[in-house]
Amino acid sequence: MEKAIKALAWMVRVFEPPVYCYHEIVHNRHVVDQFRDQGVVFVDDVDEVPAGAPLMLSAHGSAPEVVANARRFDRVVVDAVCPLVTKVHHELKVRARKGYTVLYVGHDGHEEAVGTMAVAPEAVRLVQTEDDVDGARVPPGTSVALLAQTTLSHDEWSGIMARARERFPDLWMPNRSDLCFATTNRQAALKAIAGRSDAVVVIGSVNSSNTRALEKVARASGCPLVLRVNAADELPGDLSGTVGVTAGASAPDELVDAVLARLAPVEGIEEVRVTDEDEYFPPPPEMRDLLAGLGSALALGLGAPPPGTAAAAGPGDPTDDLGTLSRDRHVSAADVLARLAG
Repeated sequence: MEKAIKALAWMVRVFEPPVYCYHEIVHNRHVVDQFRDQGVVFVDDVDEVPAGAPLMLSAHGSAPEVVANARRFDRVVVDAVCPLVTKVHHELKVRARKGYTVLYVGHDGHEEAVGTMAVAPEAVRLVQTEDDVDGARVPPGTSVALLAQTTLSHDEWSGIMARARERFPDLWMPNRSDLCFATTNRQAALKAIAGRSDAVVVIGSVNSSNTRALEKVARASGCPLVLRVNAADELPGDLSGTVGVTAGASAPDELVDAVLARLAPVEGIEEVRVTDEDEYFPPPPEMRDLLAGLGSALALGLGAPPPGTAAAAGPGDPTDDLGTLSRDRHVSAADVLARLAG
């Protein structure tokens, strides 16, 4: 999510509006509205994008035919697909090529699931429940693999995985989990607080799969009141007792800060961490190439220092100029969104 938000922010800075994006860049209303205010047009069909226009493909991943169609007509395309989704696409492609039937655990109609299943539609079977595993059509003697939408709740995934292993003892699974680390970390932290909370507030949009997963985790952990809000102004005025707060993976820090300020806890705030996240995904390669080419053109035509050099770096603020791409690791999506809003 961080990678996609920062990449679209670069597109907004480099190109005159409109900049197009295939589907919502992330499933968060606040983030999407901020980009709309900057001239981003979100489309559900790449044929709506004019020839030669800048186009970003969202973090959820796109079907191969969509990617191919997007690159037609001299469009400037940057694919901001999450690397974890790319990993699942690759696993599906490899297993299908080896003759496996692939059970894909995902939500019907979700953009990530649609894009992933399109990689090898003849080999994949969508399963959403344990009963779906029992009913999945698998030709006799065929090897079976199990893959997952990255934004599932761990509990939802684990039950289906156990049933698949029962039905298919030789089931193939990847060595590293398909589930998004940011999603599973939030779920683990929520489990640590939901049972002792009088209410849990989940910050995120209704179309966010990982946000809905957090709601399920809070309820399954025994919390008597679970509220999903898009922003602080949706909070009821009568919350009392111990209130847990969590957020979907694409919810900006500023939304969390605003909710905490609105709650104004009289006994302070306890932060619960289960791990420190240090995973980093660099900008999409098309973005790196685009900015490198732009920097070279500026240096050649205007005598400007190339982006990424000390001379190009703006004083004091790491988001001042094109040179920030070399320091992308140290600039958060929250910083970028705040910069856009300012």
